[in-house]
Amino acid sequence: MDASLEKMVDPTLAEMGKNLNEAMKMLEDNQRKVEEENEKKYARKDIPGPLQGSGQDMVSILQLVQNLMHGEEEEETSQAYRLQNVGEQGHMALLGHSLAAYISVLDRERLRKLTTRILSDTTLWLCRLFRYENGSAYYHEDDREGLLKICRLVIHTRYEDYTVEGFNVLYTKQPVIYISSAARTGLGQALCNQLGLPLSCMCRVPCNTMFGSQHQMDVALLDRLIKDDVESGKLPLLLVANAGTPGAGHTDKLGRLKELCEQYNMWLHVEGVNLATLALGYVSSSVLAATKCDSMTLTLGSWLGLPAVPAVTLYRHEDPSLSLAAGLTSSQPVEKLRALPLWLSLQYLGHDGIVERIKHASQLSQRLLENLKNLDFIKTSVEDELSSPVVVFKFFREYSNRDQASHGAQASTIQHPILSNERHIYDTFNQWLGEQLAQLVPASGVDVVELEDEGTCVRFSPLMTSAVLGTEIQDVDHLVDCLKMKIPVLTSTLQLREEFEQEVRRTVGLLYIEDLSWPGLGVVRYNYHSDGKNDDKQEKELEKINAELLKKLNELESDLTFSLGPEFGGQKNCVYIGMVTEDLDVSELVETIAATGREIEENSRLLENMTEVVRKGIQEAQLQLQKANEERLLEEGVLRQIPVVGSVLNWFSPFQASPKGRTFNLTAGSLESTESTYVSKAQGTGTTPPPTPSSSLAKQRLPGQKHFKRSLRSSDALSETSSVSHCDDLEKMEQRPPTLSPGQEQGPLETEKTEEQKEVAQATKTDTEDVQSDKSPRDCTKVEEQASQR
Repeated sequence: MDASLEKMVDPTLAEMGKNLNEAMKMLEDNQRKVEEENEKKYARKDIPGPLQGSGQDMVSILQLVQNLMHGEEEEETSQAYRLQNVGEQGHMALLGHSLAAYISVLDRERLRKLTTRILSDTTLWLCRLFRYENGSAYYHEDDREGLLKICRLVIHTRYEDYTVEGFNVLYTKQPVIYISSAARTGLGQALCNQLGLPLSCMCRVPCNTMFGSQHQMDVALLDRLIKDDVESGKLPLLLVANAGTPGAGHTDKLGRLKELCEQYNMWLHVEGVNLATLALGYVSSSVLAATKCDSMTLTLGSWLGLPAVPAVTLYRHEDPSLSLAAGLTSSQPVEKLRALPLWLSLQYLGHDGIVERIKHASQLSQRLLENLKNLDFIKTSVEDELSSPVVVFKFFREYSNRDQASHGAQASTIQHPILSNERHIYDTFNQWLGEQLAQLVPASGVDVVELEDEGTCVRFSPLMTSAVLGTEIQDVDHLVDCLKMKIPVLTSTLQLREEFEQEVRRTVGLLYIEDLSWPGLGVVRYNYHSDGKNDDKQEKELEKINAELLKKLNELESDLTFSLGPEFGGQKNCVYIGMVTEDLDVSELVETIAATGREIEENSRLLENMTEVVRKGIQEAQLQLQKANEERLLEEGVLRQIPVVGSVLNWFSPFQASPKGRTFNLTAGSLESTESTYVSKAQGTGTTPPPTPSSSLAKQRLPGQKHFKRSLRSSDALSETSSVSHCDDLEKMEQRPPTLSPGQEQGPLETEKTEEQKEVAQATKTDTEDVQSDKSPRDCTKVEEQASQR
């Protein structure tokens, strides 16, 4: 490519292309040295500084841009964050922006000829590519700006005196714009704000409720709404339809909507991701009807993976003056240069390259849809199973006939709380599923979408993401494999939630917290038994105990995740338990939580009581020692307290007094005399301390078995029974005394043998009891080996 740049006639263009290549190479280079990272770690680069007087070279400026793009993130984090791969076609789009700045300095006549050629070429290519005959094009950065210009065009067309009288014309006959309830959020309000119209000019048309797709506009209801507006003196102006709704990707009945618009002299505008399939050889009839609409908006940047290219609105209108008044065309040549990045990119890809990218995205969605049909507990919501560019699915557990009958009876009631909670739980689980899939397979581009009827779902829209992320068939297969791994976890957690709730409610000391927005087994709180404490102190103790409980549960060797819950919106002083598997022992889990909580509470109480006892004991010891000193003064007399006289008197007549001290027994919590210590020359042990509370359960686990796992050993019952019976026979044989002949005495060696046999039998008995309690054939075999060795 460098050699071809050098052959260019214009050296400025060659230099521009070379500089762009160097700049992109520098910005895409993520290999940064450790020394540079350490130097920049404490740099105040995010704080604006003064403009340097001497200026900087291009390399330094690009280095600053690279640092601002990546920040202080590590290399792995930055690569995971910036998944888009800017290829050669992306370089062409970026080159278009540089060329636009260079072309704008040409003389006016050359600029006019060049911009006219670029605009006419790009418009012709797009109209032929997407089967839109005799159309004009408007290029815009914001994808809503095209619809805004179309609304102004229609206002100028339907209100002839609008250019002169302005809003007075609209006041006499209020315009009405109709938008589907499945349209983009905030689209109607944005149009009203930009057009200066009240929100009463915007009419939201509900979707089907009885027949057809629940994401399609209700045509019969739209007809009634238009008739009511006409009868009330309003002017139906424009209808915004969808060829691929933003949520589920469904297409409105464009053929019938076009007939309705022609009946009431309305403008039909279509937008949506399914318009990309117009470039394919086979197009569904519902999408093909979009070619007859009055205008459509195409977002080629996301469909083809082109960065920084404008969106395009194709329209048909015969009056160029009204198009100029609405802003769809401009007399300024610089405005026409918006199409330059797209002009370069379309030429680089070619017709076959564009069709291949859109076809590849459609094949990805079909591959995923075929695999989802074979999965249990997965419900899909697609418009056409043969060709659906957008695949929406969710986790949903089907009920048996009896459950369906009970749920049908519940559905007859209005807003039944059980059904409401059930949908909330499914929304939470599908939110977790979508986040997990997006994290495990980031190249798939799946995201979570909220639909009005289905609730929370996972959406796969390769037309919007595959060209940018480079999604391949292997990524779709990996996505299906990850989904297969997550379905048993979701099913098990959903089944065990109710059992966990019942176990917690039956357990003393635990409180079940209902949090429908938590994707996991449930939420539990250990209740602190307060002894007349105020609310603040009780809240602190509760927080302390539950925090320690969470710490101890995380220290256990288990597959469960215990946490404090979500950062925002969660309950305080609770233990949140995450997703579980089918082999979870719920009773053991709840018992462990309760026992651990009691242990922490008792240790806390013991510490509080010991602190109080020690404080009182110190005060009592001080009083007793003061009293003992007074008694000693009375016994010794006043003369013995005088320094010189006391020494002489003690030398002639020594005073024999036993030392009286005090010792504090922490176990009993009382003061004791030290006379026994001086008499026995050893410190007494005192009473035996009480055993420390323990949360260990009686249930024994197999070697390597983690906590809260059920023991699945029913298949080995026969071998275990035979092994235990064999151990019993071995015990009887070892305990049988040796037989002596009449008159024969037992020698020393035989006595030692008998004692040794008793020891072996005793050890075998102990091991056999352990085997019987644990029912493990492996341990029984170990007993036999030990007995044979002895």
